Amino acid sequence: MDVLSVNGLTKRYPGFELHDISFTLEAGYIMGFIGRNGAGKTTTIKTMLDLVRPDAGEVSVLGKDYRSHQLELKPFIGLALGGVTYYPQMRLSRITDVFRRFYETWDDAAYRRYLDLFELDEHKKVEQLSQGMKVKYGLALALSHDAKLLILDEPTSGLDPVSRDDLLDVFREVIEEGGRSILFSTQITSDLDKCADFITYIRGGRLVASADSETFLASYLLVAGRKDQLSPDLERALIGYKATDLGFTGLLGAADRALAEGLEISRPDIEQVMVYHERRGPAGRGERTSEEASNAGEADE
Repeated sequence: MDVLSVNGLTKRYPGFELHDISFTLEAGYIMGFIGRNGAGKTTTIKTMLDLVRPDAGEVSVLGKDYRSHQLELKPFIGLALGGVTYYPQMRLSRITDVFRRFYETWDDAAYRRYLDLFELDEHKKVEQLSQGMKVKYGLALALSHDAKLLILDEPTSGLDPVSRDDLLDVFREVIEEGGRSILFSTQITSDLDKCADFITYIRGGRLVASADSETFLASYLLVAGRKDQLSPDLERALIGYKATDLGFTGLLGAADRALAEGLEISRPDIEQVMVYHERRGPAGRGERTSEEASNAGEADE
């Protein structure tokens, strides 16, 4: 069963368009949502959840149209958006008291377990927390009401490597418990190498690929060779490349493997796929990023 289905999601701003984004996430899996700053990841998430009204497209959660069944479906979604702020003078215990009232399925034992795991003191005020601790607190809330779909925007941002690894362990544990799925955006692609079952990649507001991790990486070849081996046909076929006087390295679609004869060939990781895609040139050169366009659009409305 698809826990989340996004079909043709589109949102237009002056200078930026989130165009025809489609992907699905089945129960029991983790999907990494990647793209550089301004690619439209946060805009996609906000538009999916009707926090920003889409111009086109449909979103279903647990098999039901999200817009038509928001009140029914919201308790089944755990949401942690980057940049969410709390009253700086308020203690975490007070925020939690307010938050738990919205969820009949609130699990206080789970909440206490995540407080311990993340080493959070709920008697502290928000202003006493580091950015990383604020991220952990938002996740503790999102994970404590038996949500079937967790949507997390840059959840590992601001965390040190040990805390990030602990959090990825939590993600795996949540999935192993069964019946839950996680969609999380990140620019720390090494996190995805450790836990993501699927990858969805957008660039300049458009979908590049959405596939299981194995298929996603198998679609590309990392090639390297001497400068004189960079033929016009190969240069045109390369998705992106870096060249020096000594030689070049680049990303090639697996379907064009014949053009790589005589070159060094290896399998790229997720970060290399992203880097070489972006080497094609800045997406939307001279245009605003999705965040800038979104801010402008909100100001105009």
